[in-house]
Amino acid sequence: MAEVNAEANHLDPLFIETPPVIKCNEIITLYHGSREGIHGSIAPISRNRCDFGKGFYMGTDRSQPLTLICNFPKARLYTLSIDLSDLAIRKIDVGLEWALFVAYHRGKMEAAKGTLLYGRVKSWGKDCDMVAGYIANDRMFVVLDRFFNGEITDLALIHSLSALKLGKQYVALTEKACSKITILEEQRLSQEQRMRLKKESESNRKKGIALAEEICKRYRREGMFFDEM
Repeated sequence: MAEVNAEANHLDPLFIETPPVIKCNEIITLYHGSREGIHGSIAPISRNRCDFGKGFYMGTDRSQPLTLICNFPKARLYTLSIDLSDLAIRKIDVGLEWALFVAYHRGKMEAAKGTLLYGRVKSWGKDCDMVAGYIANDRMFVVLDRFFNGEITDLALIHSLSALKLGKQYVALTEKACSKITILEEQRLSQEQRMRLKKESESNRKKGIALAEEICKRYRREGMFFDEM
């Protein structure tokens, strides 16, 4: 996480750290939601402006992908096994680095293009097979937008990230990483399941936004605004 300047009581952007690339030999179970099902080989072919760039997205929380696909009649939920051995994994913990990485991939940092900070954040997706970090779900989008629009400080953002307890996601960026994924189970969602999930998603979104709002009020005068960085 970025270094904290204790005297000023905020994160100093000059000390933004490059998230580490790690190796591990685990085999883990993850979940993937698809609007119409997986056809053919698994590949890193999501749309470009996703949290961590173009790749194949998987989550540790079974419920997370369900809320993303509940509006689609042909939706499928996949239970997956992935062998992490021999993969270079960029690990991004909750904090300002995470927010900047998501912001870069979602096109929120274009005003900073050409700066040292922009170049550093851009480089984090290179030279790795996979990125592992927290999910920027619909509860977090509101807070992220407020930060990059200059409405809240970095401390308000980071405390919101911690309080919302978002699930983690693993994103396979390369063909090598995708080749290590095995489908264990495919589940089609019924209309009844999809309707229930829609209600749960909206309820969770409202609760998350309300919680983040309280945190943002608490830290409204502490930390730095994005344009100050």
